[in-house]
Amino acid sequence: MKILEYCIISAALAFMTPAAASGYHFENTGNGKTQDDVENVPKVSRKKSDLIRENMNLRQELDSLRAELEKFRMEMNAADSLEYEILEDIYDENEDKSAAGLNPEDYDAEVSDSLLSVWYMQQKISESIQEEYDMDSVKFESNVPDSVYVERLKAMNSFIDLPYNDIVKNYIILYSEKMDNRMGQILGLCSYYMPIIEEIFDEHGIPLELKAMAVIESSLNPTAVSRAGAKGMWQFMYSTAKIYGLDIDSFVDERLDPVKAAHAAAEYLKDSYNIFGDWNLAIASYNCGAGNVNRAIRRSGGKRAFWDIYPYLPRETRGYVPAFVGALYTMTYYKEHGIVPQPVAMPVHVDTFKVNKMLHFKQVSELAGVPMEDLKNLNPQYKHEIIPGNEKEYILRIPYTYTNAFIDNEDSLYAYKASEFFNPVVIKKIKDGGDGERIVHRVRSGEVLGKIAIRYRVSVSQIKRWNNLRSDNIRIGQRLVIYRGGKGPVTASSSKKTVQQPNPPHKSTVPADADYTVYTVKSGDSLYLIAKNYPGVSAQNIMDFNGISSKIKPGMKIRIPKL
Repeated sequence: MKILEYCIISAALAFMTPAAASGYHFENTGNGKTQDDVENVPKVSRKKSDLIRENMNLRQELDSLRAELEKFRMEMNAADSLEYEILEDIYDENEDKSAAGLNPEDYDAEVSDSLLSVWYMQQKISESIQEEYDMDSVKFESNVPDSVYVERLKAMNSFIDLPYNDIVKNYIILYSEKMDNRMGQILGLCSYYMPIIEEIFDEHGIPLELKAMAVIESSLNPTAVSRAGAKGMWQFMYSTAKIYGLDIDSFVDERLDPVKAAHAAAEYLKDSYNIFGDWNLAIASYNCGAGNVNRAIRRSGGKRAFWDIYPYLPRETRGYVPAFVGALYTMTYYKEHGIVPQPVAMPVHVDTFKVNKMLHFKQVSELAGVPMEDLKNLNPQYKHEIIPGNEKEYILRIPYTYTNAFIDNEDSLYAYKASEFFNPVVIKKIKDGGDGERIVHRVRSGEVLGKIAIRYRVSVSQIKRWNNLRSDNIRIGQRLVIYRGGKGPVTASSSKKTVQQPNPPHKSTVPADADYTVYTVKSGDSLYLIAKNYPGVSAQNIMDFNGISSKIKPGMKIRIPKL
């Protein structure tokens, strides 16, 4: 680095006048020039005013070069490292060994590797239910007195501190009164999912109250997809999921598995708590990342209570803990607010079977009689209704009422229509297509499009098309959307016209001759529920086809592609 600095300064001095150069002393520039060499440059008769003006201009140029050098030094130090982004702040916070988290020497390799994934959450855009309102400006009113809210929160006897103020009150009213219909649907799902989550969180030794985070993240939708590509009930990004042991490939995405994703979320929250020693801060970091929470702590003067660092948190994170309190309150006192849980078509009892061979849902459905809808609802992690058991052991969940039928036919299940369901051409097409995972790649120093394309098994032209790039030029720090394996959304060619998007400001790239059905959104609809009525169509297909997010409203007309 010192050699590089000498070279830059030498280059600047080479263009200086003798008078300008004489004001800068150094022993050796690294290119052979010394101070004597500079002084021996023939003198040119110039006006003093011209020399002064020229010297000032050259010094400004030198300052610019120094600034560029410092920028380059910072880029090299960072090296796009997650460890630099997160653990640097953590170590500094604990230099006096009095912070609430671990001391620097306590961060062994296992803990550090696990904590690195928190950074990815900063890129996540949560499709939470409060997005229908501008919670920074709206102020809800309720007939329920503040004293009642306070007493009810105390009566919950929560292990996690549940504060009460005007911001929390706003979120309590939001969940308990403004979204009572939707909360009815969520509470119906709670009857099935919450016992599962509670058992898992108890196994990991974390507060059971944290289960309410699944309501904020996804409304308990195991196939929820955010605009940033976070998936599942716990909204994991691709890299975070990989670090926490969730399998993602062409056949399987375990972020959509409510059980395995809950285990990963529990480990994630434990890691966050080990950093901050406070569950409210751990909850906040789930939304914005440990780095942002650490910066908020620093800006607050080292305070470690959520409401002390509240003004310094990212805007979208400030409401996350209040939303957690509001959701948990409503899950406890929904009866007092007249909310009735809506029945859901999920089996009360489920049996789990280990699968060690390739198995198609249709084989189970046709031989054991298990409805396809039940198989899809209970096993959403299998992208193509295929369990790739020959790769490794996977599990299959079915309603217990079909357990005997499954056992009776288990020996013949795998061979039944195997040549039809596992056609080599179809299997190869799935594998060659990659997993189709939407990821965001941050360009690093020295990277070019060709190198990035090879890494993700895509072409340069695909990367350019997905990111609207007109040339091959990219810059350090630039973020590129990439669909791993090249299995990205269908886009219109330049020769085809596009249909006018009915829901601005999102852009649609659907060919004018595309085949689709128009659907009018009804009250209580979600893209997940709508997609279930159209075989082969997913919520992501609908979003890509219409150029919209997952937020829809009654009366909206959306197009359902015919795949």
